[in-house]
Amino acid sequence: MSGFQDKVVLITGATGGIGAVTARRLAGLGAHLVLVDRDPAPLAALADSLGAATVTASGDIADAATTRDAVDRAMARFGRIDGAFLNAGMEGRVAPVEAQDLADFDRIMQVNVRSVFIGLACVMPVMKAQGAGSVVITSSAAGLRASSGLAPYVASKHALVGLMRAAALEGAAQNVRVNTIHPGAIDTRMIRDLERKMSPDDLDRGRASITAGIPAGRYGQPEEVAALVIFLLGDEAAFCNGGTYQVDGASLAGPRARKF
Repeated sequence: MSGFQDKVVLITGATGGIGAVTARRLAGLGAHLVLVDRDPAPLAALADSLGAATVTASGDIADAATTRDAVDRAMARFGRIDGAFLNAGMEGRVAPVEAQDLADFDRIMQVNVRSVFIGLACVMPVMKAQGAGSVVITSSAAGLRASSGLAPYVASKHALVGLMRAAALEGAAQNVRVNTIHPGAIDTRMIRDLERKMSPDDLDRGRASITAGIPAGRYGQPEEVAALVIFLLGDEAAFCNGGTYQVDGASLAGPRARKF
């Protein structure tokens, strides 16, 4: 993948499994990075490890001041933002709808949806003024198909598709592209937490329960998601706009095929 030399890319959820791998890949391609996450210490450690020009901003991603600070720092240091990977998210509890806590629902919507709305509102004016830009939003396989026990998470990830499509329409005339990616089960902290929530006393059982629904028979790797993100951020994807892109080992295609 080429075309990222001296391009400026903002990443939220930067220290998570997918965010950190994507940051490393982009740094290797010559990009300048704007890294955003909650905790300053791991954020600083990631920035120091990249060997690239970086700025960081830490804080609650659901607070508009966090993203505004990141954009202000990016513009002061680099003068532009070419791409944004709006990747911060949380999964919440595993429980039926009637057992979900309203405060948990509100927090999931704040982190997963409000933060993306804020991100779009902050970066799209910059990109429109430049006449180009690309935004990639992390939704989920659960943003295209429901999963029982995760109603707040499912609702939040479905909401991102509508938000993406509206933003794609608004940015298209100024060559600003907006797309969602839909990872399935990826081998990160989030999937390990989900294993524990599904089967607290037997993590192997939790893992087996999840992989049983994946036709590929395994978890995806963060590097496989990062490759899709980088494609969509790059110039090779210039006509990809308003789309939903799955990286899920055929999980959304249907149940695992029987053996013939």
